[in-house]
Amino acid sequence: MPHGGSLTSPKFDFAVDMCHPFLNRTVDGFIKIGAVGACKVAAEEAFECLHRGDVSKHKVEHALKKMCKEGAYWGTIAGVYVGVKYGIDKIRGHRDWKNAMLGGAVTGALVSAVNNNQRHKVVKNAITGGAIAAAAEFLSHPTS
Repeated sequence: MPHGGSLTSPKFDFAVDMCHPFLNRTVDGFIKIGAVGACKVAAEEAFECLHRGDVSKHKVEHALKKMCKEGAYWGTIAGVYVGVKYGIDKIRGHRDWKNAMLGGAVTGALVSAVNNNQRHKVVKNAITGGAIAAAAEFLSHPTS
């Protein structure tokens, strides 16, 4: 435990240089959040195997496919969000919670529009995406 009784989160940096800040941030978001999505599935599947008390080649293959699918899904959402937010940062000329909110709203709307064609769900998901992104921005940059 670090001095002063505080906890620190583990640090894992992995970078892929795509020769452009927009692409670098987008790929970074895809990789990091995609890995989180895959790890979530791995934990769920491990729990299910332990709970059932059996493991088979078929179940392991199913778990790996599910990990890839979930990782790609969440990685894509994160990549879209990071790319949209980067574009908004550049257009507005500065970074603040409003950019995060707009990036989240656009991402929520895009993901929702791809998955369904009901306008009220697209609007609802845009509002949810904006709220989550703004909240995350406030939590990651508290004013003290």
